[in-house]
Amino acid sequence: MNDQGQCSRYLQPDWPAPANVHAASTCRDLAANEPAVGLAGFNLARHVGDDPARVARHRLQLQQDLGLERSPFWLNQTHSTNLLKLPAPAGLYDCDGSTTQTRNWPCVVMTADCLPVLLCDTGGTQVAAVHAGWQGLANGIVAKAIGQFDEPSQVMAWLGPAIGPTAFEVGVDVLHAFGVDPSAASTEFTPKSVNPNKWFGNLYAIARAQLNQLGVTQIYGGHHCTLSDPQHFYSHRRDAASGRMASMIWLG
Repeated sequence: MNDQGQCSRYLQPDWPAPANVHAASTCRDLAANEPAVGLAGFNLARHVGDDPARVARHRLQLQQDLGLERSPFWLNQTHSTNLLKLPAPAGLYDCDGSTTQTRNWPCVVMTADCLPVLLCDTGGTQVAAVHAGWQGLANGIVAKAIGQFDEPSQVMAWLGPAIGPTAFEVGVDVLHAFGVDPSAASTEFTPKSVNPNKWFGNLYAIARAQLNQLGVTQIYGGHHCTLSDPQHFYSHRRDAASGRMASMIWLG
């Protein structure tokens, strides 16, 4: 299943990555007749109040389903711009992305509205996974991740499932964080007609613009809305008590 279709448990990025680059993004994968509320489904996060044994089973299932030689390197995400270079000693690092040039070290980020960005170079020598919520995007996490690669023009990016451009309602503080004038026209922020003090933010458009400015032109994905599709995706903004999807990339 590619990233433009529907999925049961996994989305496979539809991009021309080198053959030794492997990537996947999980879906909610609800059981038959399971209501699409709260933590129901294939939750991979330990920090959201789910049963730790259940999460451990899901993480093991993920590793088995994808044929991973080792578990993805899970991070403690804090909306920072900290990146971790793998391999690294075992531990839970306060980082919002990781990168590696080593085979069989899966980089992974968890999301439930924020934008997961998967990166690789066209030579298949390096990969990275980035957790890019609006704070990370505003503070430069994409630029920091691209800076880990030798040549931006040889990097390709896949934008995983995130809250969509007609669902992400924001206030003027978010526009200011990106240096956007609320009175000016913007591709990334659309005024909400029924409320002059609110805008719809387009995380996909923001990420594409930042990647283009950095010299990255091979950009794929960006076709989903986590908030409007409870059957397939978790959404923190929609449900508050929400599970998390995982997006990962590794060298084989």
